[in-house]
Amino acid sequence: MAYAHGDFELTLTAAAGDDPALFAELRACFVESLAIQIDLLKRARCDGNWTMAAQRLRGLAASFHSGDLVALADEALDGAPGDPAVLRKLGAFADGFSSQS
Repeated sequence: MAYAHGDFELTLTAAAGDDPALFAELRACFVESLAIQIDLLKRARCDGNWTMAAQRLRGLAASFHSGDLVALADEALDGAPGDPAVLRKLGAFADGFSSQS
């Protein structure tokens, strides 16, 4: 799953302005945070941990205006801990996003 460039790219551009190094740093921070939250979801074994990780993932997505990721986080919030379908979709999103680096 390739990520949608639109709002996410505009958000980074607005924050970084004409500084390509800052743009790259913000993007790298997003990718790192995304990987951490997906890892927490993979390791969650109870409703509380799953919900907390999904909410953090949703917050990350919302703060960077990544609508596709917000939808995936909402799907995780509606699912059960360890839901393999959600984890696969999130993994595909992260892989598609990282390959755009």
